Amino acid sequence: MPARFHRDRPASRLCLRHAPRDPRSSMNSTTDMIAAPGPAAAPACRLRHARHEDAAELAAFAARTFEDTYGSDLPGRIGPEHIALHLATAFGPRQQAAELADPGVVTVLADCDGRLAAYAQVRRALVPPCVGGRAPIELHRLYVDRPWHGRGIGQRLMVEIDAIAAGRFGGAVLWLKVWERNARAIAFYAKCGFVDVGVADYFVGADRLTDRVLVRPLDPRSAIRPASG
Repeated sequence: MPARFHRDRPASRLCLRHAPRDPRSSMNSTTDMIAAPGPAAAPACRLRHARHEDAAELAAFAARTFEDTYGSDLPGRIGPEHIALHLATAFGPRQQAAELADPGVVTVLADCDGRLAAYAQVRRALVPPCVGGRAPIELHRLYVDRPWHGRGIGQRLMVEIDAIAAGRFGGAVLWLKVWERNARAIAFYAKCGFVDVGVADYFVGADRLTDRVLVRPLDPRSAIRPASG
């Protein structure tokens, strides 16, 4: 999941449409290298498609980066038992193994300096009513570990996601959900060309939170660069 949250909206709401606004608020055989720029330059990173044997490591990484992203905001909004249940069901090894085995889901890992630094996941999914266009594909998750923020890994993963969504899935539109208060993520997606088209509910346990729904068209030329794996 690229991000989430906030609450107190009507229970019947499912992605309310409004005019777009300025948002503020593979590789198993072919290796893609990312050079980390700047004075803190680190060894290049390798992008690859996740495999079944990555499930346990991916589960631990996904849960940790979720907590790292939202851990300071969730207490007081959501009961700790609901957070624990969400982490276990959404990011547990069994769930990750099921997603890795699903032909309608592709997970891309960025291995940097011998360890997992980031991942992204694209999938065919139920489309909210406010998402228009032909053949919409969801960017379900994109997380970069904090030490690797600002190194260009998110942008490189986005390029690969575009290739998968347009090439493998035949998509014409990429959409995602992001917590309305996650300013860093919203700014990143705005730079990537996404526009805000509405809101959708997201549940952590029994607690309802609010996501912004963002969309952008996929460039057909993205499919020319096939994602291997």
